[in-house]
Amino acid sequence: MRPAVSGAEIQDVVTDFECSSTVVLAFNEADHYNNVDYDPTTGSSINGSFWTDSNTMETLHLLMLQTGRSDFDGLADNSFLGRNALVPSTNWETFTGPFFDDAGWAVLALWTMADYKATRHQPNVDDFLAAAATVYDLIASNWDDTCGGGVWWTVDHTYKNAITNELFLTLSAQGYLRFKNETYLDNARKVWAWIEGSGMRNEQGLYNDGLVLGTCVNNGETTWTYNQGVILSGLGALYAATGNETLISEAEITIDATIRNLTMNGILKESCDDVVLEGIPCDSDQQIFKGIWTKHLQYFLTFVHPNHPELAAKYNTFIGSQSDAVLRLATDSQLDIGSVWYGANAGGSIFSVQSLASGIMAHVCNAQYGPCL
Repeated sequence: MRPAVSGAEIQDVVTDFECSSTVVLAFNEADHYNNVDYDPTTGSSINGSFWTDSNTMETLHLLMLQTGRSDFDGLADNSFLGRNALVPSTNWETFTGPFFDDAGWAVLALWTMADYKATRHQPNVDDFLAAAATVYDLIASNWDDTCGGGVWWTVDHTYKNAITNELFLTLSAQGYLRFKNETYLDNARKVWAWIEGSGMRNEQGLYNDGLVLGTCVNNGETTWTYNQGVILSGLGALYAATGNETLISEAEITIDATIRNLTMNGILKESCDDVVLEGIPCDSDQQIFKGIWTKHLQYFLTFVHPNHPELAAKYNTFIGSQSDAVLRLATDSQLDIGSVWYGANAGGSIFSVQSLASGIMAHVCNAQYGPCL
C-alpha cells in the first residue's frame, strides 16, 4: 500500500526556495511547541483539540520533509493519532467523531507522517496509510444527492459546507496522485464540479461557509480564511492529476480575493481578530485558520510549480509578509504566537496552542516560497 507519489517526493520538486533563516525560525517555534505545548504522555497538545492537533502534526512533519531534518523523529508514533493508527482494532468512525471535516484533517496528517516515516525507512508505514484509507472511505460514504451532491459536514446530515467538501477535493486529488486509483480521481472531479456549481463562492471570489438546508443557496455566512486556503491545495492537486489549466485560474481568483478582502495592511485578518469591532473573539478553532491558509497555498504552489513557476514569484512577497508579521507583531518573548498577525495586540490577540501552530505554518510556507527575513 505504498504511495505511488509520496508527499516527500512532492516536496522535493522545489528546494531552491529554501531560506535558511526562516527554516531556523520555523524550527525554533516548532521546538517550542514540542517542549512546552505537547504532552508526550497523551500524545496530544496541552489545551488542544483533535483536529487542530492533526494540523500541527501534519505541519511539523511537513517541515522535516521539506528540509530533510529529523528533529521530531518518533513524534508520529507517539502522537495520539499515530498511536491509534498502530492499533488494528481502532474504530475510526468513533475516533474521528461526528465531524467529517475533522476526519479530513486526520487523513492529511496520517499521510504526511507516513511520508516522513517512509523517508526514514521506519516500520509501520502501511498502518498509517491503511488508517488514512479507512477514514477517507468514511468521508466518501457520506456523499449524497441532497443539494445536487456534496459530503455532509456531520453524521447528522444537517449541513453541507465549504470546508468539508474542499477537504474531500484535496484528499481525493492527492489520493489519486499517491495511489493512481481512479476512484480518487473520479471523486475529485465530482466534488469540484459540485463545489463550482454550488454557489458557495460569492461575488467577491470568496467562499462563504456553506449552504442553507432546504433551499441549497449560499448562506452568506463568514468567509473564513481557511475556506479560501483548502480549496487551493485541492485545485492544485487536481491540476497536477489532469493538466486542466482552468483550475489554475480558479485558484488565482480565490488567492487574489483573499489578499484584497481578508487582510489588514497586507496581512491576513480573520473577521473575529478584531474584538472591538466584532465583540466576540476568535474561538480556539478559528485561531488556527490563517495558518491553514498559508499551508494550503504552499501545497498549491508545490503541485503547480513544474508548469507554473511564475506563481511562486507572484505570491512570494505576500508569503514573506505573513511570516514577518507573525515574527514582529504576534510573537512574544517566550516564543508564544498570538492569534492576531496584522498588528501587535490589535483587537486583542489570543495566545494559544492553536495560534502557535498557525504561526508555525506561516513560517514553514515562507521557508519554501517566501523571501528570506
